[in-house]
Amino acid sequence: MIELKPILLVEDNPNDEELTLSGLAEYNLANDVQIVHDGEEALDYLFKKNKYAKRQNGNPAVILLDLKLPKVDGLEVLRAIRSEEKLKLIPVVILTSSREESDKLESYRHAVNAYVVKPVNFHEFINAIKGLGFFWGIINEPPPGSIRKA
Repeated sequence: MIELKPILLVEDNPNDEELTLSGLAEYNLANDVQIVHDGEEALDYLFKKNKYAKRQNGNPAVILLDLKLPKVDGLEVLRAIRSEEKLKLIPVVILTSSREESDKLESYRHAVNAYVVKPVNFHEFINAIKGLGFFWGIINEPPPGSIRKA
């Protein structure tokens, strides 16, 4: 069986979503991206609730998580991920415009794997996403049993 390495993108800004998908498309990873638009929807996806109750089993290979989200902020999503046994090993990359030291510290206190500030420049943003997608979607080896099989 071929292992799929889906990426969960938690992003409320349509422009940043489009740019992220463009960057991931460089390595043909855009087809394996699940997109949610707020923190509540991210938790529903991860905990298989509401409209995601019947989604396939398995966790994403990585979560690209914005911090400034409607309904439930990114730090609350991160706390929930790290407090749940079945989710806590999922790599989480904060992908945010926040340069606030308190956001960085709180993210790392909750075992975020990386904290990336979204570049303002279009080409820098695309290059940052390409690098993230390549590493987390192709190179990184997730823990056994943490991703779904096709």
